[in-house]
Amino acid sequence: MEPRRLTLDDLDACTKLAEDRQWPPERHKWTLLFEVGEVYGVDAADGDGLAATNVLTRYGDDHAVVSMVLTASRYGRQGLARGLMEHVLDQASGRVVSLHATENGRPLYERLGFRTVGRVAKHTGVFEGRPSGSTRPATVEDLDAVLALDAEVFDTDRSALLRRMFSFGERVRVAEGGFGHCWRNDGNVVIGPVVAQDERTARALIGDLALDVGGEVRLDLDLAKESLVGWAGEHGIGAPWPVSLMVRDGELPGDRTRQFLPFMQALG
Repeated sequence: MEPRRLTLDDLDACTKLAEDRQWPPERHKWTLLFEVGEVYGVDAADGDGLAATNVLTRYGDDHAVVSMVLTASRYGRQGLARGLMEHVLDQASGRVVSLHATENGRPLYERLGFRTVGRVAKHTGVFEGRPSGSTRPATVEDLDAVLALDAEVFDTDRSALLRRMFSFGERVRVAEGGFGHCWRNDGNVVIGPVVAQDERTARALIGDLALDVGGEVRLDLDLAKESLVGWAGEHGIGAPWPVSLMVRDGELPGDRTRQFLPFMQALG
């Protein structure tokens, strides 16, 4: 069973594989990953869809993110996940590679040379608060400033991804020294990315985005940012589900102090 580069024609097979592992189908998310990343898979030997998948998303010449590491339940413990991981690590061409790992997946990534550098937890709930008065809806005229700030903070090129925010997402907001975006997943609205000069600005962006869309929202919060985690809990966003942020072949680029929420865990 050899890896191959998947296309949007394989979208149904990807969502079927996700559901086999009790993941939501997330068609909207998968579609974006096909657009900005490289989706790889192994066809099932029994002819029924895919046996395994993962996604490699490159940022510039120095960073890449691996995600959607899935193996069909009937093909578990046969080395497919490791083989496909080794394939995409070769494709990463010497870049620093990061990923978010569940406890089940972490031992495999450690054997492949990844190390844990942080903990991130999914928090969900209905935001309780009032508009900040310090953010506004973004327009396409704001995009150049957004891209410039993001390049400064991340120290790598994410422009191909960020240019899709206005078509992919529900809302984009800007503030003095920051921007934020949210997008609709299967069961809620995910807020991210949020990049800001300080936590006060990040809180304003998060709160205003949550109030814009209403209903349940999801924040993937860095647990080292304890005051932001506490603020989210005070405003109705709790029930954390943690994963490990792991890195291979170097250090994460950029200024992590100004990176308050990722676009999604699958994109770093």
